[in-house]
Amino acid sequence: SAQLPPSPPTPPVQLHKQPDLPASVRRSAAHSRADMALADASGGLSNGGDSGSPFSEIIELNVGGQVYVTRHTTLVAVPDSLLWSMFSQKSPQELARDSKGRYFLDRDGFLFRYILDYLRDLNLVLPDYFPEKCRLQREAQFFQLHDLSQRLSPKVSKDNSLSEEVCPGDPDEAAAFAGSGAGWDPSRQATPAGTANPRSPSLESKKSGYITIGYRGSYTIGRDTQTDAKFRRVARITVCGKTSLAKEVFGDTLNESRDPDRPPERYTSRYYLKYNFLEQAFDRLTEAGFHMVACSSTGTCAYASSDPNEDKIWTSYTEYVFCRD
Repeated sequence: SAQLPPSPPTPPVQLHKQPDLPASVRRSAAHSRADMALADASGGLSNGGDSGSPFSEIIELNVGGQVYVTRHTTLVAVPDSLLWSMFSQKSPQELARDSKGRYFLDRDGFLFRYILDYLRDLNLVLPDYFPEKCRLQREAQFFQLHDLSQRLSPKVSKDNSLSEEVCPGDPDEAAAFAGSGAGWDPSRQATPAGTANPRSPSLESKKSGYITIGYRGSYTIGRDTQTDAKFRRVARITVCGKTSLAKEVFGDTLNESRDPDRPPERYTSRYYLKYNFLEQAFDRLTEAGFHMVACSSTGTCAYASSDPNEDKIWTSYTEYVFCRD
């Protein structure tokens, strides 16, 4: 039988070695990777920041749900402040982050804009009518901005525009300021004996105006007797009127998410309260010197099904108009 010729031997596989890159190119690539890792770790955007700082030049903050973007130099503008300590004395890994890697501060996101404005040029500029000075002073104290806190302290002299408004906020907050002794004058917050209004020492200093409270409710009345009425809780209490008056009366209990950044002297019909008790809203209005001057209500009736013998569902919308002379 014929034999097949032997197969030729398989040549060995040649492994080609990558040519060595110049040392300068290798160092440049290593520095680029390190810069990218540092930018990712610092929760900001790389923009030529100080090479001696572990933080990026552009910093992203989440303050109470509000997102701010600012420079690292702005946050460390005031030595020995809280932000200076956080972003100059600590590493990025030591600071709290949100789910998107932003540095998180559990403070008032609305008032932080004024803190940030002050840090940019160390100057304080507020709207003509700003009812949040007590709360802003508290934020300044928290961030250890002592000069800003002093500027926000109520003064006895009427010549200073900062003293024209006694803080209309929560009386517990005012008591905390009085106890801390941080520039607070207790004589301006004390309420004379027998005074019916514990929230403000003088109603004459308050601006006049109207506030309208509205709510939409529904309830079901049984087909056999009206004593089986099944009431539903009020879904939402709306607040209409001048922005400054609404903030003065309701303070932290006012939800501004549907109409944010409304100027103080403008009007709004999109605010609503964070609670569902009408009496609580009426109490705050009364304490602020308002009284009810009008009320109106409308109602509609519908059946839960096409059977007229079934339960009836009533829906109503009611508005109460309050005035302060």
